[in-house]
Amino acid sequence: MKKLDDIPCGWAPLNDELYRRYHDEEWGVPERDSRALWEKFQLDGHQAGLSWITILRKRETMREEFDGFEPEKIARWTQKRIDKAMKNPGIIRSPIKIAATIKNAQVYLDMADKGEDFAEYAWSFVDNKPLVNDLDHWRNVQAKTPLSEVIAKDMKKRGFKFCGPVIVYACMQAMGMVNDHEVRCPRHKEIQKQEKARKRA
Repeated sequence: MKKLDDIPCGWAPLNDELYRRYHDEEWGVPERDSRALWEKFQLDGHQAGLSWITILRKRETMREEFDGFEPEKIARWTQKRIDKAMKNPGIIRSPIKIAATIKNAQVYLDMADKGEDFAEYAWSFVDNKPLVNDLDHWRNVQAKTPLSEVIAKDMKKRGFKFCGPVIVYACMQAMGMVNDHEVRCPRHKEIQKQEKARKRA
């Protein structure tokens, strides 16, 4: 029998290996690479209205179709390229979401042209230090927070699309800007230890 503090978050199904790997290896781990972070933002946008497992199962196909989520390539997509993507059943075939990804790529590049790093921009909202919540149950997690509303407002002002406070908070969780693993979950403490080790390095 597992100890009370050795039980993973309740939202990660024990019988779904893909979901469990995502929980154990990715979710909540601080991500400071701009490209990887931008990809997470796009995937969370495409997940809107759908279950996350749907995105996980389509992620590799989406990476292939969306040119490895390279902003430089996506920003130049033409209608012909959009039409090609819309024929791929392995992605989320939503014209609105695809258009948002193209726009987000353009904004990302505009920021880079001005010397703004996307990851540094995102992490500046928490002074480059992950927030840690002590959740006793995953159902108690908030869908959005005052901070995610502030970030969403700023992103919209910059021109980003599909960046409402709920999507922003989901991205904050995924990228490790906030640690929302349940306190009983081993990852709750492990991620904090990894972050402390990073600072000492």
